[in-house]
Amino acid sequence: MEPEKNKVPQQSGIATVIVFFILLFVFSKWGPAINFSTLSQAKGEPFIVSGEGKVFVTPDIAKISFGVDENGASLKTVQDSVNRRSNTLTDALGKLGIKDEDIKTTSYSVYPEYDYTNPGSGIAGFRVSIAYEVTIRDLDNVNEAIVAGTASGANMIGGISFEVNEETEKEKTNEARKLAVSDAREKASGLAGAAGITLGKVINISESQADGFPVRLMAPTALDAGGVEKAIQPDVTPGQTEINVTVSLSYETR
Repeated sequence: MEPEKNKVPQQSGIATVIVFFILLFVFSKWGPAINFSTLSQAKGEPFIVSGEGKVFVTPDIAKISFGVDENGASLKTVQDSVNRRSNTLTDALGKLGIKDEDIKTTSYSVYPEYDYTNPGSGIAGFRVSIAYEVTIRDLDNVNEAIVAGTASGANMIGGISFEVNEETEKEKTNEARKLAVSDAREKASGLAGAAGITLGKVINISESQADGFPVRLMAPTALDAGGVEKAIQPDVTPGQTEINVTVSLSYETR
């Protein structure tokens, strides 16, 4: 039979191991997270480095939403009024040099209105609205277009967006690509030199672009003496738009 004195240290060691694993489980489950950042390069795998290129460009196209909205008891009367105001609006924009093809109808709606304070009374009137998207290619006319639009009967002006024409966008995107590739090559050279890796030829390249978000502004308004909203003299400027390209280069390693 094993002596009693040898059993006690053995049991104590087992208990210590059990307590250790319990504490380890508790720590891993509810303890603070430990962040590890590692970069591994297995033998034979390509060496991949990313670079970023940014180019800023001034927009040269503006798009503005104009609309006419009106209601009344007679559908024909409301439609005739909206049509007259719409024609006045498009004529005023045309006098600023905006071409017909740059004035696009985006919606035309007609729907009845009901008097909900008097159930069963039926249709109380009608509402008619028409909306246009106007493309302005001369940014000097942006502020004038807003003033002319509101003065000629437009009572709805949506967000103003500034964009870059297709040719300029392609040109500036290529500039951003060159900057991104140069950035990636510089990083690759520095990392490979520090790690003692000899780089071979580029075997793959990939590109991603950040989504472009047009600059949007709201047409300025103010209240007149009667508390009714009216347009004020705008001072809208396009600012700059960022074109951002990320390029990943894959190198052979030696």
